[in-house]
Amino acid sequence: MNSLAGKHLVLAMSGGIAAFKMAELARSLIAEGATVQVAMSEAATQFMTPVTMQALTGQPVFVSQWDERIPNNMAHIELSRKADAIIAAPASADFMAKIANGLADDLISTMCLARECTLIVVPAMNKQMWDNPATQRNVAKLSKDRIQVLGPTSGSQACGENGMGRMLEASEILEGIISFFQPKSLVGKTVVITAGPTFEAIDPVRGITNKSSGKMGFAVARAAVEAGAQVQLIAGPCSLDTPLAYTGRIARIDVTSAKEMFTAVTQSLPADIFIGVAAVADWAISNQTDKKIKKEAGNTSPELVFAENPDILANVAKNAKNGKPYCVGFAAETHDLEKHAQEKRVRKGIPLLVGNIGPETFGSDENELLLVEENETTTTGKADKLSLARQLIQHISKRIPS
Repeated sequence: MNSLAGKHLVLAMSGGIAAFKMAELARSLIAEGATVQVAMSEAATQFMTPVTMQALTGQPVFVSQWDERIPNNMAHIELSRKADAIIAAPASADFMAKIANGLADDLISTMCLARECTLIVVPAMNKQMWDNPATQRNVAKLSKDRIQVLGPTSGSQACGENGMGRMLEASEILEGIISFFQPKSLVGKTVVITAGPTFEAIDPVRGITNKSSGKMGFAVARAAVEAGAQVQLIAGPCSLDTPLAYTGRIARIDVTSAKEMFTAVTQSLPADIFIGVAAVADWAISNQTDKKIKKEAGNTSPELVFAENPDILANVAKNAKNGKPYCVGFAAETHDLEKHAQEKRVRKGIPLLVGNIGPETFGSDENELLLVEENETTTTGKADKLSLARQLIQHISKRIPS
């Protein structure tokens, strides 16, 4: 996707078994368009060799403060000045203590102290070390100094114990770095988002649903978190992971039917923004049975009786006060997209309706959106769903009351 195109990142590795994850992280950062320069502490070289990191990044690796490859012998200055951000990963308890207290006795700690760019710290340590009051004081100092801290998470550790202190996976660190560079246009805002399909039961083993994968809704949720919002994600049946869950700025409620989704949305309000991305069933089965309907010789086909589901989007829009929440709907159509989208926008009583041709995008990683407003219609062009979600969030941020 090239989300980091043009960015120069310095990966500062301190000592820890989680250093092995840096090989994958370096490759992933490069795949997103960044250039990666690695600096290592002496302890880090006990876990990963400089040769490995050099081969993966295509850049020389620096370990010593006195490296003669830097003409003025000031590696800590030269490396930090070229960086858009320094990523300290894995960040050991010792390294974090140094940075929190202004100590600089090796290349990476001196480089971090001399930096002009953002420092992103990714902790990795044993659970007792993480829970130690000294470490927690240092984490608080780092946050107070506006140093970004990603993680840690809870899980199995190399020592055989289980608990908080495990470093995030490379994919999660990558998400966090990309997120950092996104515009923070929704800081202080709350956003409720629905995603995925709904499932209306016929009997305990059968039901009516649709082809929605949830990918677009989850992309919108991620983009909203990246923009600084606090997000409530309400998901129908789908198998997607919650985006940026470790940030603590997104909560998830899983539902099955349209009525369950309606209840979850109602309980999640008030909010600044409501984005209804979910493909919600218009009809439920009113004569569903608690036992499987059997197919037997001579039996006629079962008759299904339909009952209209509550209209989630229209209900939220009807009860909005002073423009809150700002309501955004989605419409998946098969033809005459702009006509049907505008009609739905008016019918629902909302300021913005996002349309797309459903059969072409269900389950796909790409989409093309039509943003329909009262006096303006905007086409995004075809792109991956996360890029489109980011465009949509920035579009919405310009429409909501400050």
